[in-house]
This record gives sequence, C-alpha cells and structure tokens, in this order.
Amino acid sequence: MVLREHIFKLVDHLLQLGKPLGHHQVKFALNYIFSSCRNKLNASREIEPVELPNCHLIKGIEAGSEDIDILPNGLIFISSGLKYPGVKSFAPDKPGEILLMDLNEKNPKARELRISRGFDLASFNPHGISTYIDNDDSVYLFVVNHPHQKSTVEVFTFVEDDNSLKHLKTIKHDLLPSVNDILAVGPDRFYATNDHYFFDSVLMFLEMFLGLTWSNVVYYSPTEVKEVAGGFYSANGINMSPDEKYIYIADLLDHNIHIMEKHANWNLTQVKVLQLDTLIDNLFIDHSTGDIWAGCHPSGMKVFFYDPENPPGSEVLRIQNILSEKPLVSRVYAENGSVLQGSSVAAMHDGKLLIGTVFHKALYCEL
Repeated sequence: MVLREHIFKLVDHLLQLGKPLGHHQVKFALNYIFSSCRNKLNASREIEPVELPNCHLIKGIEAGSEDIDILPNGLIFISSGLKYPGVKSFAPDKPGEILLMDLNEKNPKARELRISRGFDLASFNPHGISTYIDNDDSVYLFVVNHPHQKSTVEVFTFVEDDNSLKHLKTIKHDLLPSVNDILAVGPDRFYATNDHYFFDSVLMFLEMFLGLTWSNVVYYSPTEVKEVAGGFYSANGINMSPDEKYIYIADLLDHNIHIMEKHANWNLTQVKVLQLDTLIDNLFIDHSTGDIWAGCHPSGMKVFFYDPENPPGSEVLRIQNILSEKPLVSRVYAENGSVLQGSSVAAMHDGKLLIGTVFHKALYCEL
C-alpha cells in the first residue's frame, strides 16, 4: 500500500504539471507503473538463508558501512553514516565518517579516521569509495560525498603514520549530479556512476517509478569529463578487472552486471551483460582470483520502504569467470534481516570476508 500511495502522489504531481488525463488513462498508468516498480524492486522475492561460520558483528558500526575498499597490506577503509533520499538512517543528525580496520590484527576493530582541518566535517555524507596507490606508494582515497543533498567527490591522501586523511580537493561537475560509486584510475582521474539523473527525492522516485533509463557512467580527469556509458536504470557499483582491461558496472534496478571493455581513450564498450535475480549494489574484486564479490538486496522494496517489523535482508554473491560463456554464480551468504539489514558490499581479503550495509551494521567472517 505504501508504494501505491507514493505512485498516486507522483501521478498527481504530473497532472498538475501538464494536461489532465482521463480516468481510464490514470488507472492504466497506475497499474503499469505499480507492476513495473514491484518487478524492479523484487517486491515479492523471498530467500532461503545461507549461513556462514565464524562471523560476528563489528563493534562500533551501527549506522551503515555502505562501501568498503581494502589495500593489499590488509588495511580497510569503510564509509559510514550515509544519509540518502528515501532510505532509512539510524543516525540522521550525526555526520558521516570514514573508518579504518587492520586485518592483520587478531581482533580487528573499526576506528574513525581523523580528517585534516579545513574540511567541512559537519556536512560529511560519504557514499562510494575507491583507493588508488601511486608509483611512489602514496595512497589516495576518493570519496563520493553528499553535503547538503548535493554530489561531490572528495580526494584525500592517507597518512598511515597517524591514521589520518589529508583533504586535497573537492570535485564538482554538471556531469556528476547524483554520484553513487567511484573507481579511481589515477591520482586525479576516475570513473563514477550516476544512479539517477535527478538528486531531488521526489524527482528521483519519479524517475525510478517511470522506469527512465537516464542513469550513466562518467569519466573524469582534469582535462576531460565525458559520459562513457549510458542507458542504465540505476548505475550503482563500479570496479575494474585485475588486468585493468574491463570495467564492471552494476545496474541495481535491472538486476544485472555490465561488462565493459576499457579503451586507451578511457571510453567503454559493452562486451556482455550478466543477468541475476537480485538488486546488485557495490562490486568488489578479489585481485588474487579475479572473482567479483557483490553486496545485494534481495528485496529493494524493503530497503526503500523500511519497516522495522519486516526489515530488508542481506545477500552476498560470488561471481567466478565472469568473462566466460557460463560464469559461476554462488550465493555465499543470505539472511532475512535479523542479523544484517540491507547489505551493500562484500569485500574479501586473505580468507576474511566483510559485509557492509547501507544504514545498518557490518559483519566480519573468517572463511
């Protein structure tokens, strides 16, 4: 019923903007949109639980761990505290933060990273993150930020000696209106996904309900900014193959992963699409195997229309040999929200799996 109420409001909004529609036209439009939305959000999907041994919740993470990236030495960056239009927040008045974990510790804990002076911490609202290690071993952390319901990309360097981040610059651009995830490909260049054409909450839902494929992927450098892929319902997670030849893009509402070939001019061309039955959020690449680990939402309806009595579940997929004719897709973890609500990322390192969420907790498992 909640979805129907939202659609009625949106249709009423449309009627006020343009020529009034007849009763039968409105009824047809509502039924079509309602059915399409339920399919895109996997409203009726139920999952069988898949449990993992040796797992525990990470202390100190209560308001989200939306994205995770891991350095080769086992240091982990986690974005926490995302406030996103139409999505639940357990800490709506607290700024977001970047957390650090060290998998080399016996009992690793998440600690907040200090950020250099001059950066606006009060409006910090981190989303997708990506690391880049330069030739001199400098570590850059790129963070999608939504201060005051806008979209920016913040570039930091990681100062390991005192576990801090030094803010270098803020990037804004008209082609980056609603950034979700980011893939750093240099100290000053990246790919970014725009999950919507609009960032206003009403227009964002209208875009989703009407099934508009206006979402895209943008390449950014100091000298060139351009769209390199488009036509997505909601471009979300993005990552790159270990050999750097292919870019993987998750389309959340189309339930698939696009495999794109990367060219010397940074343009992308589609190679294939892997269709799945879940809403794929962020993508993590195991560089030792090339496997893709995906944090997924079994039912997007439960994420966008949160009910504490019926919370969103969590699901993790492992995809092996994605370039082959028949990739192997395994459900590694699945549960109904009693432990972990709204899984958005799964990251693997040296037999250790971390599962993050949009607005809830985070799970640490030793496989």
